[in-house]
Amino acid sequence: MERLVIVSDSHLGAVPDSVEEAFLAFLDQVEHLGDGLLVNGDLFDFWFSYRRVIPRAGIRVAARLGELARRIPVAMTGGNHDRWGGSFWETELGIRFASEELRLQLGARTVLAIHGDGVSEAHWRGRLIHRVTRHPLTSALYGLVHPDAGIWLVKRFSSHLADSTRDAAVLDAAAARQRLYAEQRLAAEPEVSLLVMGHTHRPALTEPRPGQRYLNPGAWLDGLRYAVATDQGVELTQFPA
Repeated sequence: MERLVIVSDSHLGAVPDSVEEAFLAFLDQVEHLGDGLLVNGDLFDFWFSYRRVIPRAGIRVAARLGELARRIPVAMTGGNHDRWGGSFWETELGIRFASEELRLQLGARTVLAIHGDGVSEAHWRGRLIHRVTRHPLTSALYGLVHPDAGIWLVKRFSSHLADSTRDAAVLDAAAARQRLYAEQRLAAEPEVSLLVMGHTHRPALTEPRPGQRYLNPGAWLDGLRYAVATDQGVELTQFPA
């Protein structure tokens, strides 16, 4: 790839229908914006790949991503709302998927993509939630629940379990912790030229070390934000550009 389109934090299923319609329109334009797409977590407000069914609410976007993946490379990382993708994305749609992090080649350079949850949480409750939801036993037990009941449970209790907040000061502090993590990770991995994170919904673009950049494209749900990266630089933008 020479020009990578990056989008994060759409939270489809918990946002107005207009946000999903805009995302579908965006997918129709991706090939004009770049030659690859990275969806960096929390595409859906909830997604779980059961062995024989998929959540009904995500079918239009999943199908459109599958169509796009037949023409250009599409990669996806899981977020704290949708990391339970299993083999569905790769096996059924040809989309490269990683529940935690993945590496991509952009020209001659390496991109490291992680969603960023578990990095920026200061409170013990948030860290505990991330450890529990990432545990293989949690996923295995949840998969035994009937999908109708499982999705109802998530909607019923998500507000009590999620480490979300709209407090600007808290979010700014989380974004600062995320930048610090990025600086440390880039220092430890000099071969990585671009580290991409989402999660905090705070756009960021810095160059903590020469030739190494940290990017948070911001949240699609907040102003239809995305970014375009090449091996020469990164542009933060909004749709339609």
